[in-house]
Amino acid sequence: MTTTYCDYVNSYPEDLFNKDYHDMQYGFPLDDDNLLFERLVFEINQAGLSWILILKKADNFRKAYRRFDIAKVARFGEKDRARLLADAGIIRNRLKINAAIENAKRIRVLQQEFGSFKGWLDAHHPLKKDEWTKLFKKTFVFTGGEIVNEFLMSTGYLQGAHAKSCPIYKKTASLRPAWRECPS
Repeated sequence: MTTTYCDYVNSYPEDLFNKDYHDMQYGFPLDDDNLLFERLVFEINQAGLSWILILKKADNFRKAYRRFDIAKVARFGEKDRARLLADAGIIRNRLKINAAIENAKRIRVLQQEFGSFKGWLDAHHPLKKDEWTKLFKKTFVFTGGEIVNEFLMSTGYLQGAHAKSCPIYKKTASLRPAWRECPS
């Protein structure tokens, strides 16, 4: 059997942003709450736009959102909102900016109750995709089905990030605890 990459990466052979993300981040479990929050904000900002745009602006996002330090973002006020809306290096969408700030506040509550954002995710795992979507819509803002699906696949909570023939599939599968295997 020939080893091939996922169709998405094969579609953009010269695109190193997507290839690097595919090979080193997509589908890999994350343990750090700030990295989980970063991925959630990236997925929210990607809505209606291309993923490559988010990847190219990732460093600008990290700077603008204080490296996605949840506690800092949860304290953002009107001055920070204005700063973010004026920052051409990120997506300047008021709804998405407000969602990042509000979701940081909600993650802080989850951290108090579950010890961490990851603890909250783990406490609800495994769920089917539609159950995750309902839970996210109840818990967060600006989290529709596609955003939730991509967030969970990209962080290893749902299967489907890589084709079984992709060399990265085995890497990500070996990092997922057995309990993470769940139906999509």
